[in-house]
Amino acid sequence: MTALAMMRARTTKLRLVIFDCDGVLVNSEPVANRVVAEMLTAEGWAMTPHEADRRFLGMSFPDIVPLVEAKLGRKLSPRWEHDLVAGVMRALATESVAIPGALEALRAVSALGVPWRIASNSSHGEMAVKFSCIGLTDLVAGRLHSFEDVARGKPAPDLFLAAAATEGVAPDACVVIEDSSTGARAAAAAGMICLGLGTGAFAESLRAVGAYPFGSMFDVPALIAAATS
Repeated sequence: MTALAMMRARTTKLRLVIFDCDGVLVNSEPVANRVVAEMLTAEGWAMTPHEADRRFLGMSFPDIVPLVEAKLGRKLSPRWEHDLVAGVMRALATESVAIPGALEALRAVSALGVPWRIASNSSHGEMAVKFSCIGLTDLVAGRLHSFEDVARGKPAPDLFLAAAATEGVAPDACVVIEDSSTGARAAAAAGMICLGLGTGAFAESLRAVGAYPFGSMFDVPALIAAATS
């Protein structure tokens, strides 16, 4: 079933849209992947930004640390995660750009009268610099959920369930918009429909974990309208 067909077939009234941040609203992943690759290479794990994306897409920085330590066979410096986050935030503060169609999607969902929130494996500090850089601080204020707010980040369902609880909405009345298999698995675990932003082989990887792929954030207004008509 296509994403559009699924939205048209919904029988439960759509009451909340939950957006991921990185790769869905903000094109921050190439920036973060570059910094991660540089720091891992300096530690002795030679890595390209492409490999960093493949290995860590959708993960929080605290979840990356044990994977790196297992690969290196040793503990990282106690400051390594702090330095990684600081380096990523410095880069994001000036290099973040909006995903094409993201602002239009947020405005369209608002115009349809459907509440929306943002749930991310990024910290509140990271999201603050990203949204400031792309000029959306005021628009997203009061709608942000970070892995810092819950016991477990994605792929656990906690973030999405927290967003739904804040709005007083049942999981089956929510739609999640994600771009990673980590996020799609979290949505499935939360009992929520997931629209997966991706094309080609990546779209199929999203479909494999229960998401309904779509190709562009410019498609979101029609997808949400199909569930509200």
